[in-house]
Amino acid sequence: MNQRNHGWIVFLRGSAVFLCLLLASCGRQELDTLRFEDEQVLYGQTSRIQGFDPAKSGDVASSMVISRMYEGLLQYSYLKRPYQVEPLLAESLPTVSEDGLTYTFKIRNGIFFQDDPCFPDGKGRELTAEDFVYAIKRVADVKNASSGYWAFNRRIVGLDDFRASSAEAEPTDYDAVVEGLRALDDHTLQIQLTGPYPQLLWILAMHYSFAVPREAVEAYGDDFVNHPVGTGPFILHRWKRNYRVEFVRNPKWAETGRVELYPTEGSAQDRAAGLLEDAGKPIPFLDRIVQYVVDDSTTAWMMFLSGHFSFSSISRDNWDVVITPDKELVDDLQKQKIRLLASPTLDLFYIGFNMDDPVVGRNRKLRQALSCAYNPEVMVQYYNGRITPVYGPVPDPLAGFKPEPTAYSYNPEKAKRLLAEAGYPDGIDPETGRRLEVTLELGSAGGDTSQQIDLLIDMFDQVGIVLKASYNNWPTFLDKMDRRQAQLFQLGWVADYPDPENFLQLFYSANVSPGPNHANYVNPEFDALYEKIRFLLPGEEKDRLCKQMADIIIEDCPWIFMHQPMSYALVHNWLENYKPHDFPYGMTKYRRADNKLWNQWKAENK
Repeated sequence: MNQRNHGWIVFLRGSAVFLCLLLASCGRQELDTLRFEDEQVLYGQTSRIQGFDPAKSGDVASSMVISRMYEGLLQYSYLKRPYQVEPLLAESLPTVSEDGLTYTFKIRNGIFFQDDPCFPDGKGRELTAEDFVYAIKRVADVKNASSGYWAFNRRIVGLDDFRASSAEAEPTDYDAVVEGLRALDDHTLQIQLTGPYPQLLWILAMHYSFAVPREAVEAYGDDFVNHPVGTGPFILHRWKRNYRVEFVRNPKWAETGRVELYPTEGSAQDRAAGLLEDAGKPIPFLDRIVQYVVDDSTTAWMMFLSGHFSFSSISRDNWDVVITPDKELVDDLQKQKIRLLASPTLDLFYIGFNMDDPVVGRNRKLRQALSCAYNPEVMVQYYNGRITPVYGPVPDPLAGFKPEPTAYSYNPEKAKRLLAEAGYPDGIDPETGRRLEVTLELGSAGGDTSQQIDLLIDMFDQVGIVLKASYNNWPTFLDKMDRRQAQLFQLGWVADYPDPENFLQLFYSANVSPGPNHANYVNPEFDALYEKIRFLLPGEEKDRLCKQMADIIIEDCPWIFMHQPMSYALVHNWLENYKPHDFPYGMTKYRRADNKLWNQWKAENK
C-alpha cells in the first residue's frame, strides 16, 4: 500500500506543470464562473463527433450527443434490470395485432420541436406521426448512405421498394406511400411488418428511429448534419469540431409546459445507492453540458483529478495507481469521496478482415493462421485484467457465446502450419520472396492504442508476418470502413439491444459496408440461418441456431476475436444519479450536479 501511495504522489507532482498548461487551454476560469453562477453544469470528455444526423450516426460518441437532442417513441428504462423499454414520445406501448405484424402507436400531444429558423417565424411546431415516417424513410434512402438500414431491412412492408426507388438519380420522393409505414392521423403511427420482428421495440428506442422534422432537412440540405433540430431535453449551443461541444437546456420544454419526471421505480440496491432520492422530480436537472474532445488519456485523467470532469474511465497506465489488487479504489481517491463503479458490458472487440481484399479476403487458411497468432493472455495482462478473452462473435451472456478456446484460438505452431497451407511458408510471400505484409487500420493514435499495436505486431512477427499499423482520426477511419478500403481493421461493437441477433447481423450479407458488416462477409449458409433467427422469439430453437451461426463464423474467421471488457468508472461525489447502463443514450437528462458538494470538494482539494 505504501508503495502505491508513493507512486501516486510522484505521479501528481510530476504532472503539475502539465496540468497548469492544460487548465489554461481548457478555460478553467470559464468553468468555475458557470458553477459559481449556480448553473448545474456537467463537464466531460467526448470523442470526435461526426455530426448530429440521426440517420447517419454509426458511432457511440455521435449517438450519445444525438440522443440528447432527438427522441424516439420509446426509451430504455434507466433503473430497471433486466433491460426494458418504456414509452417516451408514444403515449404508451403499442397495440399489436393478433398476428403480431401490425404495431399501432399513439403519439403524445403537446410535444414540440425546438425553435429553429427552418420553421415559420422560427417557432418549433408540434410533433406528428409523420415525423417518424419521414425519419425512417431517411434511413432507407440510399442517397443518405445511412449506417442504420440494417434495423429496417426487409422488415417493414414496402420500405425495401422505397429504398430501391431512392437509388435512382432523381431526388427521392418522400411523399411516396410506404404501405407498412403510415401516419393514420397526426397522432397515430402504424407499422406493418413483413414478418415477426422480436427486436422492433428495441429498434424504436434507437436514434435511427428518432423523430426528424422534414423542414429542417430541406432547409439545411447536406448541412443538416450540423444543424440538429429535435424535441429532446437539450439543444446544441456551440460546437467547435474536434475540440468542444456544448449543450443547454431546451427552452421549448418550459415554454410549452412539457414535464418529464425522474423514475420512481428501482431496486433495493438503487435505493441504497441514492438513485431514488430524486424520484418523481422534473428532469432534466442539468442546465448545461460541456464536453471536450480529449484524445490523450493523461490529459483526460488530469481534467478529472482537477475537478473539471465529473467522471472518468481509468486508462491502463493509471490502473495500478488507482486500483488496489483487490479491485478497490486507493485510499487517496476514497478520501476525496470519489466513487468506483464497476459493471460488465455487452461490448465486444475484434480485428476484422475485409473480405474484399485480394490477400486476406480470399484465403481462409491465412485468416485462420492469423487468428491462431493472436495471444489473448498478453492483452489481458496489458489491460490489467480488466478484459476477458472471447472466442466467438457473441459476448457473454448472450446465446452463441463461446466460453472456451476454439480450433483457431492462440496456437503459434498451428498458425505456422496454416500459413504454409495458405501459401505463405514461414510467412514468406512467394510472389515477392519477402515476408508477407498486412496493414491494420486504426481509429486512434493515442498512447494506449500504439502500445497495444506493438504487442500485436510482435504476435504476428512470431509467426513470420509483418503487421503494419495505419493510424487515422476517427471520422477518417469510419470513412475507410464505409468505402471498404481497409485490409484489416480493429473495431468494437457496442450492443444496440440485448439480443445475440444484434451481433450476428454484423455478418449478414445485406449489411455490408456502409452497413455494420464492415468485414463485408458473405456466406449464403449463414444468411439462411440469420433469416430464421431474425423472426424468432427467445427460446431453445433460437439459441441453437445462434450457436450454429457462431460456429460458422469461427470456422471462416472474418474476425480475430479479441475481448469483452468490464467497465470501470470513477465519479466525483457532486455528480448524482449515475448508474452504468449498457444503452446509455439519452440518460444524461437524469444526472444532477450538486454545486454545494463541488464547492466543498474544491475547498478541500486546493
